[in-house]
Amino acid sequence: MKLQNRPRVSLAYKTGFTLMEIMLVVTIIASLAGLAIYKLGPALDVAGIAAARSDLQTLRTTLLSYRSMAGSFPSTAQRLQALVKHPEGEPKPLMWQRVFEGEMKQDPWRHDFVYRCPGEKNADSYDLFSVGKDGIVGTEDDIWPN
Repeated sequence: MKLQNRPRVSLAYKTGFTLMEIMLVVTIIASLAGLAIYKLGPALDVAGIAAARSDLQTLRTTLLSYRSMAGSFPSTAQRLQALVKHPEGEPKPLMWQRVFEGEMKQDPWRHDFVYRCPGEKNADSYDLFSVGKDGIVGTEDDIWPN
């Protein structure tokens, strides 16, 4: 009995996914991920506001520590950098010690915190706030500490 030589078809061709099927699945996953990010946008804004308020409270506490050593708050010109680097200009601190570890923080939207001493809103002390998501001073999304 003679066996016929049949051409063998590799199983790899029968069981694999085509490039088109893979691209379709990737497109569907990317669309769902984009929709999820879009829907989570407001939640991310709330988290950013909470983080900014927390950072502002930390800076307020640090400014009180600075004032107890230096005798006064740093001036607007000296900025918050006076908390991490010996300040130049007036008022000269009576005693200076670094009261904030690391580099000066920015708000969650990567803007510098606004510091004014004497303040416009708090004329007897200082103003400290975040400009919020839009990065513009004086808009309704400015974030002040509680």
